[in-house]
Amino acid sequence: MEVHQLQILRELGDLGSVKAVASALYVTPSAVSQQLALLQRNIAVPLTRKEGRNLVLTEAGEVLAAAGASVISSLAAARAAIGEFQESPAAPVSVAGFHSVGQALFGPLLAKLDAHGAPVPQFFDEDVAQQDFPALTARYDLVLAHRMDHSPPWPENKVVVSALAHEPLDIALPAGHRLAAKNTLLPADLAGERWVISREGYSPADVLTAISAVTGAAPLIIHRINDYATVAALVAAGDVLGIIPRYTAGSTLGSSVVLRPLEGIANRRRIDLLARPESMHRRSVQLVLTAITQAMAELSEK
Repeated sequence: MEVHQLQILRELGDLGSVKAVASALYVTPSAVSQQLALLQRNIAVPLTRKEGRNLVLTEAGEVLAAAGASVISSLAAARAAIGEFQESPAAPVSVAGFHSVGQALFGPLLAKLDAHGAPVPQFFDEDVAQQDFPALTARYDLVLAHRMDHSPPWPENKVVVSALAHEPLDIALPAGHRLAAKNTLLPADLAGERWVISREGYSPADVLTAISAVTGAAPLIIHRINDYATVAALVAAGDVLGIIPRYTAGSTLGSSVVLRPLEGIANRRRIDLLARPESMHRRSVQLVLTAITQAMAELSEK
């Protein structure tokens, strides 16, 4: 049985005729009769009976109509509750981000929330490969994600994409390294160097692969580390070079490590916010997104 069929049954009990029900619901009498017939097919006892020229409810019909009224009322309450939830600026919001963006953004973001009337979200860190970010929107309202320029775009038929930043990945050098005197570096400058790099599927590994393709020399990878603070510590020790995102991980560097821009290859990644379309209908999610956008813009300007 369908809710609209229960509504028709209820109206028949209250109004006393098919014609009156049709007029009240702005449909034809034949449409009312058809829906009542479909409802009757699923019920073993008669729901209506003829009384003169009118169709009225049997006792079983009155019982089902009363139950239907309760169902209709509950659905109306549920719709109202959902409406209030969607419109409430204080409804809870969950935000997931990869490690470096969480370290750089979550703290400054807290200062932006009050200004935008946004709730304090629940933060989560998720260190996943680029292709796995869209699936996180099943678990979180907003997902901070990154992908290299040349990688496949996000599946916009499944997620809403809000662009936040276009971040360069720079070469991290020991402050005393011979290349630290250069303002910019080319792939050829890096041939023969030893590296601490991320696992495959992450942005730094993609950049090192591009460097190797341009120079024609296989990279000498000593360490596979995803955490940029650890990368910076190994670079500071003077034995390896690293690749570090400028905006989101630059704060992890001490005075013993310097960053130098890399030219000659595509070495930028896009930082985006991903969400399922239904999440974006919520007022609290929209407010948090606005605050994140502002915080990321200020981080990119430093």
